Amino acid sequence: MIYQGNAITVAKNGEGIARLTFDLKDESVNKLSAAVIEELGEAVKALQGESDLQGLVIDSAKEVFIVGADITEFHGVFEKDEAFLVEMNQRVHAIFNAIEDLPFPTVTAINGIALGGGCEVALTTDYRVMADSARLGLPETKLGILPGWGGCVRLPRLIGADNAIEWIAGGTENKAAAALKMGAVDAVVPGDQLEDAALDLLARAARGELDYRARRAEKTSPLKLGPIEQMMAFETAKGYVAGKAGPHYPAPVESIKVIQKGAGESRERAQAIEAKAFAKLAKTDVCFNLVGLFLNDQLVKKKAGKYAQQVAPIRQAAVLGAGIMGGGIAYQSASKGTPILMKDIKEEALELGLKEARKLFAKQAERGKLTTEQMAEKLSHIRPTLSYGDFGHVDLVVEAVVENPKVKEAVLTELEDQVDEKTILTSNTSTISIDRLAQNLKRPENFCGMHFFNPVHRMPLVEVIRGEKTSDTAVAATVAYARAMGKTPIVVNDCPGFLVNRVLFPYFGGFSLLMKQGADFQRVDKLMEKFGWPMGPAYLLDVVGMDTAVHAGEVMAEGFPERMGSLGGGAKGESQSAIQLMFENDRLGQKNAKGFYAYEEDKKGKPKKVVDEAAIALVKEVAKEHRELSDEEIIARMMVPLCLETVRCLEDGIVGSAAEADMALIYGIGFPPFRGGALRYIDALGVAEFVAQAERLAEELGPLYAPTETLRRMAADGSRFYA
Repeated sequence: MIYQGNAITVAKNGEGIARLTFDLKDESVNKLSAAVIEELGEAVKALQGESDLQGLVIDSAKEVFIVGADITEFHGVFEKDEAFLVEMNQRVHAIFNAIEDLPFPTVTAINGIALGGGCEVALTTDYRVMADSARLGLPETKLGILPGWGGCVRLPRLIGADNAIEWIAGGTENKAAAALKMGAVDAVVPGDQLEDAALDLLARAARGELDYRARRAEKTSPLKLGPIEQMMAFETAKGYVAGKAGPHYPAPVESIKVIQKGAGESRERAQAIEAKAFAKLAKTDVCFNLVGLFLNDQLVKKKAGKYAQQVAPIRQAAVLGAGIMGGGIAYQSASKGTPILMKDIKEEALELGLKEARKLFAKQAERGKLTTEQMAEKLSHIRPTLSYGDFGHVDLVVEAVVENPKVKEAVLTELEDQVDEKTILTSNTSTISIDRLAQNLKRPENFCGMHFFNPVHRMPLVEVIRGEKTSDTAVAATVAYARAMGKTPIVVNDCPGFLVNRVLFPYFGGFSLLMKQGADFQRVDKLMEKFGWPMGPAYLLDVVGMDTAVHAGEVMAEGFPERMGSLGGGAKGESQSAIQLMFENDRLGQKNAKGFYAYEEDKKGKPKKVVDEAAIALVKEVAKEHRELSDEEIIARMMVPLCLETVRCLEDGIVGSAAEADMALIYGIGFPPFRGGALRYIDALGVAEFVAQAERLAEELGPLYAPTETLRRMAADGSRFYA
């Protein structure tokens, strides 16, 4: 044994080949924490001290190679100043360079995921062999930083500037075949042949068949690009990537600048440029929030995993109610491997549901994600039916009929008599109380909410809603099914609107108040999109549908009359909002091609919004005054009610943690990810500053803007939602 640590061992075989193996104790995966990097430095020193080595294989004893740096350390480390971060990266560069400069050929055997720092470790060796099931990539830009341990230096020299920009700026995870095609790896083999393939490369290098020194020189020398080639490669890429990333995400464009600046430099000089840019990005709010988002996501997934461990997997599901929503749920279930029955009372509804599923599978086939045979097989997992014939063998049913309490109650009562007494029943409702829907059920403990977001195949969130009588088993089974469908389930307690809609409607309330003060809805839309929302409130209302918004507004008004009474409408005149006026004038949004905007079909047949003078004139009717408001005032009037309602949901125990609340808003309604969520947004403003802002607005605009007592106490004692 040459070296033995907590995460790394180095041993030598009889032929003088050393093997450096990553196997982090008490962890399911390898990750590069500060302690592991220190060990790597010690292991490399031990290798340098051996005089008779002929080669080195770097590998992993776990199912993955290395998932990357230990992101749980980032917030603490990134608090330090830029000089500290530059020096930290330079220390890692020295270790990685020492691997690259070893006086014998080296190869990495990539058996599973090799991301971020894991990919950068692999780039230090002369050769790389990869299992056919493994993935390779540098996803750092998704955390608001860039590869800081040589990724921006070595990868372009290995696969060319264009390909490296695509990998690094896009933050992609790449399959083995793509990595081989680009030259990032030298061989792809089945996992059980990985060791032999690595040793074969070293043997060929020893025999002189492969010139490992030439390969090394290529990686450590300046990039071979002339000035014109450089300009074409980098300037075009910067423009394209800036357009895709948008103004709020600086890391992708910064990564291209780093590759460009380092292109003509020696290895050490290029690494110094990389280290400096990394430190600068690590200190940004965007990086702080995106790292927080990653940690929140891990927490949410861990919680869901614990629920899922409590129950057997769902082997047969069913959806009640076909059409677009039912078809979307059926597609998602079948595409991820859970067979599903799709029942409706009308043949044409079943056909519509199947058509939706077929369309989504066809898109996957067009993109090359599925072969025709795979598509046919997955489609066969959806069985349309007009009867309850096979419902006795179903583990879980999603009721997805019209959003009407009486209809849902009748359907659920009928359904309960057709299934096994252990079958879990769920309702895909966006607003109706789970306790109300459970009141006529014989087994309310087997019932909960399972709220999907539209379109089902795109939106990652599923709210799992626990009623007063819902059992832990029902919640666990529903969470397990949502995970099996590839969704992120978040468990919430029952209340009007649950979590996401309860928080969204005060945002629409803020919008309605702005319209009453004579604000221009197009300006509000542009401002909120600039703030980071995927679409402004008027456009979002058109997508949701004015009929849906009015119905949900009535539910919220009934549930929270003091704050949200105005969302329920009432008599024409004083309390009428722009949303109700649109509804009364049959301007339902995209579903009938007219709402706050008019809609035309684009070349792909998708609705494209255009300005509609009739809508502008209509909205002017609700204006009671014409107030001149600054951009900052408009943003505050929109954001404060949304953030306050998130705080109330946390205080009321509707959601279990700040992390889950923030993730639900990001995954459910597109809260700007770079801002980290509503509670992280309050922390960033400062709780005291946020409370002062809310109190000023509450004086003029009423209870929707009034901070809670707990929030006032937090402001007074300087506490935060995230420690």
